[in-house]
Amino acid sequence: MIPTLETDRLRLIPSNLDSFDVYQHFYTDPEASALYGGPIGKEQVWARLKADIGSWHLLGFGVWVIQQKSDHRQIGTCGFWQGADWPRELTWWVMPDSRGKGIATEASKAALLYAYNQFKWDQVETYMNDENVAARHLVEKLSGRKIRRQTFSDGLSRDIYALPKPA
Repeated sequence: MIPTLETDRLRLIPSNLDSFDVYQHFYTDPEASALYGGPIGKEQVWARLKADIGSWHLLGFGVWVIQQKSDHRQIGTCGFWQGADWPRELTWWVMPDSRGKGIATEASKAALLYAYNQFKWDQVETYMNDENVAARHLVEKLSGRKIRRQTFSDGLSRDIYALPKPA
């Protein structure tokens, strides 16, 4: 049910039990996970992994684990997320030692192509907390354009960006 996507350097694979290690390393690292609700404890990490897998079954979409082709190392996630009463979004996170190498850009382009070509979505959106400068830079690389500002159920307002289909 969950496809595997491939790029030049990466495979976007379904999350599985082996993914728990990369989830745990990311979400228990205060610096790595600061803008993603972390750090969190082991049980919360386990729940997040199960939620990411369950999203595919409940909603028909979700996130993939980013795996490097060169060494099969799992280094992050990329795909689509939607919380209750939240807009559907493209989302990603990458381990700190893999940042700055174009990984999130490459994975995001593959996910966007899949959304437009396979899911047949008319529009893909994303958003981030205002202080997440790195995410905003990635959205700019992906040619995202701000389409609105929205207040979320957590009380924060965020800019919503539309992301075009990659060329």
